[in-house]
Amino acid sequence: MSLNSHQHSVRVYYEDTDAGGIVYYANYLKFFERARTEWLRELGINQSIFLEQNIGFVVTKVAMDNKASAKLDDLLTMTTTISRLKSASLVFSQQLVNQNQITLCTAEIKVACVNLALAKPKPCTIPKSILGALKRVS
Repeated sequence: MSLNSHQHSVRVYYEDTDAGGIVYYANYLKFFERARTEWLRELGINQSIFLEQNIGFVVTKVAMDNKASAKLDDLLTMTTTISRLKSASLVFSQQLVNQNQITLCTAEIKVACVNLALAKPKPCTIPKSILGALKRVS
């Protein structure tokens, strides 16, 4: 794993599956969210501090390609990279593989930085300290 990517693993639990032991597709989005959050945390970007500053990152677009199903007790690994970085938004490219290195799902997830102090949150520039950390890994 390089500085330009991050890996995060999760085990599939019963709560993640349907009655047939297959992961419900929307749970991939939760897994991807956790992977992005953990990478940011490792970069020293703690999302709880955003709230104190009335800043948030919101998902504005998801393009997800489900290729195969994850099953109960699978060990899944997500690889995350930043494919585009702008002053107020970024796009994460994410891939999820199982313990046999079979790609189960890929996604491109665009997030925008917004000002939460407004009645209706509006896009704002990513703070310089955060933008600097993101530029180092993109």
